[in-house]
Amino acid sequence: MDAQTIIAKRIARELKTGMLVNLGIGIPTKVANFIPQDVKVFFQSENGLIGTGPIPEEGMAHPLLTDAGGNPVTALPGACTFDSAMSFGLIRGGHVDVTVLGALQVDGRGLLANWMIPGKMVPGMGGAMDLVTGAKRVIIAMQHTAKGKPKIVETCTLPLTSARPIDMLVSEMAVITFPEGKATLLETGPGVTVEHVIAATQTKLTLPAKIPQMSL
Repeated sequence: MDAQTIIAKRIARELKTGMLVNLGIGIPTKVANFIPQDVKVFFQSENGLIGTGPIPEEGMAHPLLTDAGGNPVTALPGACTFDSAMSFGLIRGGHVDVTVLGALQVDGRGLLANWMIPGKMVPGMGGAMDLVTGAKRVIIAMQHTAKGKPKIVETCTLPLTSARPIDMLVSEMAVITFPEGKATLLETGPGVTVEHVIAATQTKLTLPAKIPQMSL
């Protein structure tokens, strides 16, 4: 199982029937592929769609139905569309139960940097600032390291997305939460030891007495 699949499958376990869920660009969009059939969640795309369905069959894509990354999606029966103002009203008004976002860095207190890549042309932060501030729960989906360097750091060196800390981080190596501003290792990835996680993490981790492996 590749790293992105591990991350997406583990996050899918966090979603419950009736939730309004926003999925960001990249690994987060894969979460929708692993929702159990008996779990019915409502996926919101911040460009103005609730009721996002799976990728359309070849030749059936509609140019106005896309996910956060501009990739074609379908609309499930009962889906609704609306303008960007309404979409961000839902986000800023605290109506999104869970947002799943990617990250460039997360620090030891749970603060997130996910919208600027030095030396690269980027269009901006998109809805990230609003989502991290407005969603009831923020889950980060990211690989644990980039080119061998830790992405979970003592202090972010990139601009912060929000002053609010995230709730959970899921990588292919670990599930980490941030109670009282302390990075706490809850689970390790398949075949990964606690020692492996510590070695790949720049910030100090709080270690509970029992740390199970992820159940996928």
